[in-house]
Amino acid sequence: MAVNKKELFSLNETELAEFAKALSHPARIKILKILNEKNVCITGEIVELLPLAQSTVSQHLKELKNAGLIIGEVEGPKMCYCINAKVMNRLKEEFIKLFSKINCC
Repeated sequence: MAVNKKELFSLNETELAEFAKALSHPARIKILKILNEKNVCITGEIVELLPLAQSTVSQHLKELKNAGLIIGEVEGPKMCYCINAKVMNRLKEEFIKLFSKINCC
C-alpha cells in the first residue's frame, strides 16, 4: 500500500510548504503587493495593473484565496479582495522561526 509522503512531515511543515506553493508565481507576489499597498482592491483594478488576461488573474486570485492568503467578498457584481492579515502574520512568524538560525558551512 502506498504511503502519502506528506504524512511523514509535521502539520507546520506541510502548511508552510502549501503557503510557499501559493507564493511560487511572480504574478501572485505582485497581486499581494498590490493588495498590501491599496489595502482593498477590486478585481478589475488588479487586472489593469498586471500584464495578464482577466481569466489568468482570476485563477491566481483563486489560488491565493484557497491558500488563505487573501479574503474575497462579493460587492455587487464584483469581488473585493484584501490580504488576510491573520494568516499573513502567522506565515511571517513561521518563516522568521524557520530561518532564525542559519548555520551554513
